[in-house]
Amino acid sequence: MNKNIKVGSFFPDFELKNHEGKSHKLSQLQGNNPMILSLSRGHFCPKEHQFHKKLAEFYSELKVSYVELVTITTDERLELMEFRNSVGAQWAFLGDPERKVQQDLDIKEYTDPKHNPMIPHVLILEPELKIFRIYNGYWYTGRPSIHELIQDLREVNQKIRFDWDLSDQDVKQAWENGEKEKFFSH
Repeated sequence: MNKNIKVGSFFPDFELKNHEGKSHKLSQLQGNNPMILSLSRGHFCPKEHQFHKKLAEFYSELKVSYVELVTITTDERLELMEFRNSVGAQWAFLGDPERKVQQDLDIKEYTDPKHNPMIPHVLILEPELKIFRIYNGYWYTGRPSIHELIQDLREVNQKIRFDWDLSDQDVKQAWENGEKEKFFSH
């Protein structure tokens, strides 16, 4: 992977078309929330289907946790829609058939010249696309388990959410002082 893509750096704000043909920047999809970003081989790969089915089962928990999920593949729009539908995904799938992401990140999977996919990675991103963790999923067991994702997201949320611990006296004092803008739901 490109040497500039590392923990603590900022992931590029790629703009790609989703499964409906609409352009989105990653930062727009992320908002102020943590994000799980899956850089995927694409629809042809059974490992991707297995991993994304697990993400689909986990998705309702991500939504109530205010975590965004995005998948990027090198698939064309039809394959993108088929992949998304086949795993029961409800989040944005972005297509990169021109392989800009693959080239910019230097993650061409050179062992598969037939499909020319990206080496699969999963990134945990703090707000502003700041990289918290990177998983290399070339081998299936290199991808994060749901348990690992929960642990990573817990750490990120503890770091970015002022109101993570309502029993903290400084947090309570901020509420009593009317500093409600510091609290997520206000």
